[in-house]
Amino acid sequence: MRVLLVSSNTERTAIIPLPLGPAFVAAACRRAGHETVLLDLMAERDVIAALQKRIEDFRPSVIGISVRNIDDQNMASPKFLLPAVRDVVAVCRRLCDAPIILGGSGYSMFPESMLRFLQADMGIRGEGETVFPTLLERLESGSDPYGLPGVYLPGHPPAGVIFSTSLEDLPLPEPELWLPTTRQSRDFWIPVQGKRGCPMGCSFCATRLIEGPHIRRRSPESIARWMEQVAACGFRNFCAVDNTFNIPPSYAKGLCREIIRRGLDVNLWCIVYPKWVDRELVELMARAGCHEVSLGFESGSDCVLTRFHKKFRAGEVRTIAGMFREAGIRRTGFLMLGGPGETRATVEESLAFADSLDLDSLKIAVGIRIYPETDLAATAVAEGMITPEDDLLRPTFYLTPQIQEWLPLRIAAYKASRSWVM
Repeated sequence: MRVLLVSSNTERTAIIPLPLGPAFVAAACRRAGHETVLLDLMAERDVIAALQKRIEDFRPSVIGISVRNIDDQNMASPKFLLPAVRDVVAVCRRLCDAPIILGGSGYSMFPESMLRFLQADMGIRGEGETVFPTLLERLESGSDPYGLPGVYLPGHPPAGVIFSTSLEDLPLPEPELWLPTTRQSRDFWIPVQGKRGCPMGCSFCATRLIEGPHIRRRSPESIARWMEQVAACGFRNFCAVDNTFNIPPSYAKGLCREIIRRGLDVNLWCIVYPKWVDRELVELMARAGCHEVSLGFESGSDCVLTRFHKKFRAGEVRTIAGMFREAGIRRTGFLMLGGPGETRATVEESLAFADSLDLDSLKIAVGIRIYPETDLAATAVAEGMITPEDDLLRPTFYLTPQIQEWLPLRIAAYKASRSWVM
């Protein structure tokens, strides 16, 4: 079959996100023998014109549309991004009669409500590399796709979702399949993923809906070899998009050692869960080319961290942040303020804590986006902020009522005297 995969994300951030997820699926489709093309709308000035040209030239049998972002997670002035994706679906529908299949991390959080909103034919929740080629087989043979794990049809959710037990069995995408080729693009950050799944169970996080609760990993050798292949194309900036680069520490150390062994000259950025970090890991990360880490500590108040179901406490964050500073690795911290149990006192505790860490940069979110099937959503229902029937597709936030008016003003004043706070 001729398969057109469309990465619908056009929301630009400090780091332009390249379509790693759709590239994984494209690689799996090619391995299964399907003629596959990937269109990244982020790279197009005129999205509709680019989509129309690709459909007319390629004449796809199936169109897969990957949805990454639902909104910009900004409570003060939320930007809902799905109407633009609905326009993409409408263009596809107008130009050809190929079935339209949704997927991606954003879709996996809202499979039924997004299928309705975008008016597509079906969608895949969870990993697409295994299920999508099987779905293509059924479509090609004229068989009914109902009953495939993770495949949603309008009004017919599946019995369950499956995640691959071995990532090593799934292909890594070749650079020519998905990476930009212009000279200016050599400064882009290339996403690299060695693990999927997160067992941490943070109260607000939807990662387990996207990747499952159990860690599954590729070997450090295969990831380092893939990075070497990409680096040979002229890229040296890599962002490790594993939600917790350092868990388990043995894996992170193994990957760093493999990068060092191969002599890769790379600039690596990682997301670090601020627990289970020792000096050996920090030193290996520095030697492997890590120049920046994101520390998602979310609060400097131990009582709030407990409500978030975090496994660490503020004292551990301080120690770990200090180790990265001593190693010369930049540190970006994150605060999420206004969640359950937040008070003026805990906010002030968090702000003073952030000041004490001497971070290179700090990002602060006022209010927390509520995602389905999370403990935060259950809390919001119990407190009457939302109803059990709310699908939460449009931006919906939790902010403790007692500090709802005070908190935005306090954060604005805090930011005004600190240029390193965003």
